[in-house]
Amino acid sequence: MADKRTLIAVIGDEDTTTGLLLAGIGQVSPSTNDKNFLVYQENKTSVEELEEKFDDFTIRRNDIAILLINQHIADMIRLKIDNFENPFPAILEIPSKDHPYDPSKDSVLKKVRKLFGEA
Repeated sequence: MADKRTLIAVIGDEDTTTGLLLAGIGQVSPSTNDKNFLVYQENKTSVEELEEKFDDFTIRRNDIAILLINQHIADMIRLKIDNFENPFPAILEIPSKDHPYDPSKDSVLKKVRKLFGEA
């Protein structure tokens, strides 16, 4: 199952996505023109678009190993993220320049706390 999963995907604000693309994670499929990133733009990107791209990266595509998502964007689709239970892709919530990281909201940490009976 993990053999084909070689890509990192990102759903992030412009600064985060640009930085990660400059670091080399960007990939555009030559046959389908599918990208492994989504640039979130406040007042332009709808929650429906975020949910659609999340489903694309987590359900439809089998080449994504890790999904990085800014935590403030993850909050917009929190129910989807909290209900995602597959081992791949791993979903990691990351801070952005304008929004600090809050460990109490992180879905991975919530699952770990629940596992250890701390929730």
